[in-house]
Amino acid sequence: MGKRILQRRRGKGGLQWRVSARGKIAPVRYPLMSPDAPGHDGKLTVKAILDEKGRSAPLAQIQYGDHGAIAYIPAVSGLAVGNEIQHGLDAAIANGNILPLQKIPEGTRISNIELRSGDGGKLVRAAGGSAVLFSKGEGRAIVRLPSGKSILVNDNCRATVGEIAGAGRLEKPFLRAGPRHHAMKAKGIPYPRMRGIAMAVVYHPFGGGRHQHPGKSTSTSRNAPPGRKVGLIAPKKTGRKRLARTTVEVKER
Repeated sequence: MGKRILQRRRGKGGLQWRVSARGKIAPVRYPLMSPDAPGHDGKLTVKAILDEKGRSAPLAQIQYGDHGAIAYIPAVSGLAVGNEIQHGLDAAIANGNILPLQKIPEGTRISNIELRSGDGGKLVRAAGGSAVLFSKGEGRAIVRLPSGKSILVNDNCRATVGEIAGAGRLEKPFLRAGPRHHAMKAKGIPYPRMRGIAMAVVYHPFGGGRHQHPGKSTSTSRNAPPGRKVGLIAPKKTGRKRLARTTVEVKER
């Protein structure tokens, strides 16, 4: 038997491919605002700005009142230790405040958006990210994400006013492979990634040859055996995108 290829060993999901739990602070989500919770009036205090391993944006440690519960959310630009932020239906439209989408004006820059009401925030949490509340109506809200895609969510979902802090972190390049290795390891991303066409033929189906080329179709069946299931697995379409031709009907006079 031959040696198992790298993709097959990585797909097993061993400990060497998993994200390390060391350096993680706590789950990052919005606090639950129940009437029995201390500080349910919606006033939160920023106790600290923290840096978590494997996360691009800094975290804000917030607290209900003086002796209330602690929660962690992505910090927005301009947030500092000691600031008070508001959380709830009556919160003002100000940087760092947390409100449902139904209470936020259209065109506002928002971040840390809930995908479903009460999930604690799932969208736009990376450093420097912000979305735009495009429109609202009939219990729904259209949010334009940083990628340009627009999604439809319930207007009861919460969001933070402002953009996530840490913008410009990608402007400084990695000058050496060592810092890049440790940054990728903290995120659980394999680095460096070896291309299949650059390998020998015994290590990858696309390896070998007089020059670097796959030598076969890069589309692979969903039922391909282990060791061959590489490349584009069961793709819906391949090749170059072509514009659909429109037929113009000419009326006979």
